[in-house]
Amino acid sequence: MNAPADPDRQEGGPMPGGRLTHENRRQIAIWLDEGLGYAEIARRLGRPTSTISREVARNGASGGYLADRAQQAAARRARRPGPARPTGSSADGRPSESVHGFVERFATLLAGTGFPRMPARVFACLLTSDPGSLTSAELVGRLRVSPASVSKAVGHLEAIGLVRRVRDSGRRERYVVDDDVWLQAFKTDTGAHLEVAAAARQGIEIFGSGTTAGTRLERMARFFAWIGEQMNGSGLTDAAVRDALTLLAALVHAARPLTADDLATALDWPARRVADALDAIGRRPGLADPLAVERAGGGAYAVVPRPDRLSPAQRDALTSGPRPP
Repeated sequence: MNAPADPDRQEGGPMPGGRLTHENRRQIAIWLDEGLGYAEIARRLGRPTSTISREVARNGASGGYLADRAQQAAARRARRPGPARPTGSSADGRPSESVHGFVERFATLLAGTGFPRMPARVFACLLTSDPGSLTSAELVGRLRVSPASVSKAVGHLEAIGLVRRVRDSGRRERYVVDDDVWLQAFKTDTGAHLEVAAAARQGIEIFGSGTTAGTRLERMARFFAWIGEQMNGSGLTDAAVRDALTLLAALVHAARPLTADDLATALDWPARRVADALDAIGRRPGLADPLAVERAGGGAYAVVPRPDRLSPAQRDALTSGPRPP
């Protein structure tokens, strides 16, 4: 007769990608009660965020997440017959041909977006692994490549913020892809996109909006400004957006430059609220589109047309053309 499965042994192992222990579950319950999010709990335990979200979804209930109840559920699952193996893997732990084929096709698509081929394969392999983390040896086995190829590819992925390294209990390095990896990568690129847009607008002034180069640069400026603004908008609350739009309306209504103190007095806002609204517009210029808020003399702020909405020739024609009677 087989002895009952030990849930701590079956679920144990502090390494990232290992199963949760009873003590892990007690910590999760405590931190959930304290109001911590899944990402912070995962960081404290050294686990992927997906591990925590799956654990709470699978073992929580309407009454909330309870560590003892979650451990009992894990013990019941550990007693179920059948080999435990990663999804889509063969008996020896290697991915099935269908999984291997998907990883290769997905890596090919990523390579088409500019990824180097080998980093694309490693990233696709990590992305599709159940725990979201693998050792170098596991990557070598799954991708059927040399350790040197994996090491070089991981170095490239680390440099662009798509992969990070952690150490498990055996002092082995594991390579981890976090659940919010794309969001983090996009945030990293936000500043670069806005800089490209600004440089393209400078080029329009140099080459002229009526030239072929100026037309190309104008389209480029609008495209990269749109991408950068969409990414840079994350983190603004609805209240911050409303305040930014109210401040913009105040400047339009006044039809003259106003200082932050002028705005605070007129709107009956604390100085900090005005500063936060100005900061929101600075972080997300698209809020003021087709206008922009810029500093005028004496520390005042004024609204002007966005520079990328009108070409230099259009601005000249509007200011120098005949005025209506």
